[in-house]
Amino acid sequence: MSTFVLVPGPWHGGWWYEPLAAELTKLGHTAECVTLAGLWPGDDLTRRPVNLTSHVEQVTELVADLTAGGGQVVLVGHSYAGQVINGVADRHPARVSALVHLDTDVTEDGESCWDVTTDDNRAYFLDAVGGDGLGLAPMPFFDERTRPHPFATLLEKSRLTGAWRQVPIKRYAAALDTPGGLQAPVTMDRLRHDPDWHYEEWPVTHNVLRDGPERVLGLLRDL
Repeated sequence: MSTFVLVPGPWHGGWWYEPLAAELTKLGHTAECVTLAGLWPGDDLTRRPVNLTSHVEQVTELVADLTAGGGQVVLVGHSYAGQVINGVADRHPARVSALVHLDTDVTEDGESCWDVTTDDNRAYFLDAVGGDGLGLAPMPFFDERTRPHPFATLLEKSRLTGAWRQVPIKRYAAALDTPGGLQAPVTMDRLRHDPDWHYEEWPVTHNVLRDGPERVLGLLRDL
């Protein structure tokens, strides 16, 4: 059985993965639902600035704790968290048995989420950022538990050696039916025919756990 580290995308906390974690536990796996720094209730970005490196270091520490006695983890990321899990795997590839990306941006070294996302998303980021420039407000229809997302995480460029590519299993699920268009077209073009990746396209929105929970579980259950 495997240990899954489940990292949510912008605005969301570990609670987003709780239904999936419950299903993985029923199958005999262990699941850790991560809430990234700056996204806990009461977090104040004016007092504790957060960027991509903050999130990579946070999850790296968790993986180190989980594998201290040996073993490996499966890293799962949604949306922005693709940068986080690849950053973690780049630091400790031997501790990661698989990378699973749920409609994420898979960036190269020197690229940020801002660089590879769509023009519509960049426009939304600028509209949503608060007067202090630190946090992006959640969309009005999001779950009430969502929090302002640290803008710096989307602007900081990934720093990767390429060691993350040593992880033997890499899976990607692209969501095709998001209102407003595809969320990660650059990544989809890069990975669609890459032999190092198992690539799937799903008829769901970017909220893959709401629209395709059985598909997500199916992508993970044999890892």
